[in-house]
Amino acid sequence: MADQVEQAVAEALGKLGLEGKAGLLAGADMWALAAVPGIGLGELVMSDGPIGVRGRRWTSVDPSVALPSPTALAASWDPELARRVGRLLAREARRKGVHVLLAPTVNLHRSPLGGRHFEAYSEDPYLTAEIGTAYVRGVQDGGVGVTVKHFVANDAETQRFTVDNLVGQRALRELYLAPFEAIVRDARPWGVMAAYNAVNGATMTEHRELLRGVLREEWGFDGVVVSDWLAARSTVGAITGGLDLAMPGPRTVYGEALVAAVRAGEVDEGLVDEAARRVLRLAARAGVLAGAAAPDGSAARADATEETAADTAADTAADGAALAREVAVRGCVLLRNEPRDGRPVLPLDPRGGGIALIGAAARDARVLGGGSAQVFPDHVVSPLDGLRAALPRQEPLVYAQGADPSEELGAAGGGFALHAVALGEQDRELGAEPLPSGQVQWLGDLPDGVVYGDLRAVEVRGEFVPSVAGAHRFGTRGTGGFRLEVDGRVLFDGVQADAHEDPFEAFFGQPVERGVVELAVEQPVGVCLRYELPPELAELPIQAVGFALLHGEPERDPEELLAEAVAAAAAATSAVVVVGTTERVESEGFDRADLLLPGRQDELVARVAAVNPRTVVVVNAGAPVEMPWREDVAAVLLAWFPGQEAGAALADVLLGAQEPGGRLPTTWPARLADAPVTRVTPQDGELPYDEGLSVGYRAWAARTGPAPAYPFGHGLGYTDWEYTALEVLPSRVAGSPASVRVAVRNTGDRAGREVVQVYLTPPGGDRRLAGFATVVAQAGGSAEAVLDLPARAVEFWDEAAGGWRPEPGPFTLDAARSAAAPLLTATFSR
Repeated sequence: MADQVEQAVAEALGKLGLEGKAGLLAGADMWALAAVPGIGLGELVMSDGPIGVRGRRWTSVDPSVALPSPTALAASWDPELARRVGRLLAREARRKGVHVLLAPTVNLHRSPLGGRHFEAYSEDPYLTAEIGTAYVRGVQDGGVGVTVKHFVANDAETQRFTVDNLVGQRALRELYLAPFEAIVRDARPWGVMAAYNAVNGATMTEHRELLRGVLREEWGFDGVVVSDWLAARSTVGAITGGLDLAMPGPRTVYGEALVAAVRAGEVDEGLVDEAARRVLRLAARAGVLAGAAAPDGSAARADATEETAADTAADTAADGAALAREVAVRGCVLLRNEPRDGRPVLPLDPRGGGIALIGAAARDARVLGGGSAQVFPDHVVSPLDGLRAALPRQEPLVYAQGADPSEELGAAGGGFALHAVALGEQDRELGAEPLPSGQVQWLGDLPDGVVYGDLRAVEVRGEFVPSVAGAHRFGTRGTGGFRLEVDGRVLFDGVQADAHEDPFEAFFGQPVERGVVELAVEQPVGVCLRYELPPELAELPIQAVGFALLHGEPERDPEELLAEAVAAAAAATSAVVVVGTTERVESEGFDRADLLLPGRQDELVARVAAVNPRTVVVVNAGAPVEMPWREDVAAVLLAWFPGQEAGAALADVLLGAQEPGGRLPTTWPARLADAPVTRVTPQDGELPYDEGLSVGYRAWAARTGPAPAYPFGHGLGYTDWEYTALEVLPSRVAGSPASVRVAVRNTGDRAGREVVQVYLTPPGGDRRLAGFATVVAQAGGSAEAVLDLPARAVEFWDEAAGGWRPEPGPFTLDAARSAAAPLLTATFSR
């Protein structure tokens, strides 16, 4: 099949002149490469992930399955589950006509302040590599490509377009490049995405040493290197550095600019040929180049029509809901579970006499992180809905908000019936589409019949039926001219601007409250928000419209809300408090300022715990938060951003239908001040990675001082385990220095799942994760895991020699339940 692909690529390439080849290297629009019928090339479409497939249009009109965040998937410590996620996403991609998924993100959790922490897997390169490899295999099993991102050291968001990250060669190799190397070696991805940032002086889209030298020549990568969107800045620098595809199009540094550079003698046409060959190879692998075989051996298909008919949206949605629920359960990390009345408080007894469910996130769960990872599911199961459905009908369930974590208005949602109307000159209607929320987000593709050059304004029109009476708040978000009218009253008529340094954040703008309107219950009122496109949008290299109608229910007295929650908790047998972050805390485009829960959520937990000893706290966040109350509550359950089935999965865990299966993929500090690495803000454009290898659990172990709140690898279940044997065996696979057998026994009274972790320590070196496996056993039953240690576990990067060298032995091996809890120890020599 490989020969057939290469033959088809060569034939297609031979039919192209310089203009045609250069045109292959520039996107035709925001998400696609243009079809070239004369060489048998169909259109190739890309789409953001990694927790769903948005498709060509960033709109809720075309809903997507929304899986839990990557941190939740990594918390399962289960590569096979990650591979199943990849396969589901491949089906979703084919259904939406997508050929390449812009995922996974395999940057590291270098600092807990990283704003995009939720979109990456772990602080550990080995765990990241294992989950990422399985995810890539799963997607590509289904005939859909990936672009592993963001290559490399894109570990924070502050000044991400310009920052120069200064990383020592050993840390670069052993930590930040390591997941990419493993995925290239073991999964052969079709694409890699070059990051915005620079590394050691060279911006990544032009980094000849890393793109050509390491990625291609050393590792043998034969896929496409695509820029992050708008990352490519120099025609000559990019093509000579090793960038194949500059996105988005059509206004990029390639295309006509590349033709001109070749003709001016600035670029060797052979470099254009190499890049065009790789783009055609991607098209062949994706099944959109005539004469090539698709990955499953079938003839290449120009579109997904037949497959879409067989693999229906309903089937994919049902399978996606089931898998989303499973991942959410398996990723839940039970951090604490103290006994009350002689037994751990979790799982809750459904006949226990009543549950108080508390917290704004219990009613309106945050199921995914902000930024390009967002998709629009067709439904979301809130914790309130999930518990109501799972509890026996006679079991009392009382809900109280307690505290509002957000100080900003959100996009108009419940009670609104809205549609967006695109307007041209003299307000001529160009097209329209329904809006499930007040957010308009058109990037690249517009509603049917709308041409971007003709667009002058967009109006969000409709009506609102309040469910509560009082002073409802309305506002706007975006950059441009706005006129907001509610119930015949003009609340704002003017221009809104945003000077945020990150273009992504500046484009979408800040939420601004514009006024309040007294409304009665169930009395419909008209709503209209007119948005005038600012002239500067015409200068952007992308066709984009983004703004929002905002709404907030009447504000209530904070003390009254807290008192209601305390009263509900005091009257219930158990209290479940759901706390979390907001989109203004965790999102693409900025880093976090602290690890505090927003609003008065910490106070809420403390006051509830004071009146109910059976208080369970569920943390709805994608990354670490400070939990000053953690020793005062009975149980702490980390749910991450749990995807569309959030409430159903949470009910499964709280009521014991399923065991929380997760283990921490990153260390949780008690306080930000305790964290070993906190600097994410560059100085004079540079961010030194001065900590070297001391990242994550390695850094915590290497220093004296406060221990973390919960260590890497930590997680409890609903049963207990005894580790009975650790044995070093001769290697079973080529390249592995040894195999390890770990035997365990379930000493509890119910079936359970355990994540067996093996850590290796070289003489005088840091402990590092060297293997892991999940095992299952019935109550009283035994299980064993046999792990093959990776070669890299006993090697280090010799900066002086510029290569990998074996560590001296002997090595210490620990079988452990976390990085801080070794249970059995053995030694071995190579």
